[in-house]
Amino acid sequence: MSADVPPPLYQDLFVVCHQENGKPLIHRSSISLGLAGAVLIDLALYGRVRLVGGRAVAVTDRTPTGDPVVDAYAAAFLRSQTNLDAVTWAKTVAADSYDRARRQLVRIGLLVEVTGRRLGMLPYRRYRADMASIVRASTDVRSAVSGWREMDARGAALCGLVLALQVHTELYIGQSPAQLTTTLRTLVDEHSPQVKELVGLVETMIGEAAVAVYR
Repeated sequence: MSADVPPPLYQDLFVVCHQENGKPLIHRSSISLGLAGAVLIDLALYGRVRLVGGRAVAVTDRTPTGDPVVDAYAAAFLRSQTNLDAVTWAKTVAADSYDRARRQLVRIGLLVEVTGRRLGMLPYRRYRADMASIVRASTDVRSAVSGWREMDARGAALCGLVLALQVHTELYIGQSPAQLTTTLRTLVDEHSPQVKELVGLVETMIGEAAVAVYR
């Protein structure tokens, strides 16, 4: 990606879903599903795939995006002779989306590996982003809510992803949780049918996963 092109959604979402010290804000399995959804949205916004009938994914352009994570996961669509079910694909992708995304963020310098010992005995390893990276990653959401600039499809999608994962209240935007939820929902629903459909699909993935835990 060139310097004037925004990074893939999964990169910003990964950073936003963690505290500055590297601790996840929500369960890792939920983040993994969100990252899978972000990759799918990236592919759709880049014009590589489109949804057919709500859940099936059809390939429209086989040109690589240039991001190794997005292109690696796009391979499943390229190999398939039929339209794949997006939810089934995402559940498969989520098995290693967290680790793959983290490795890429370390490689490009957005995350730094930190090791140490708790109480001088128990070893730990975390991956920290500096505050500047955290603020930059959430800029689209802050700008959309505050009305600082016109929101594009990527910004609307990120608003939907942080809402779907319920990490929006951690952004300290200055609205009550209820008001912020309403604002983000409105931004997503009113942006475009494509963004609304894609975000709705990610919400379906997360909802189905949550229900499966209690079966």
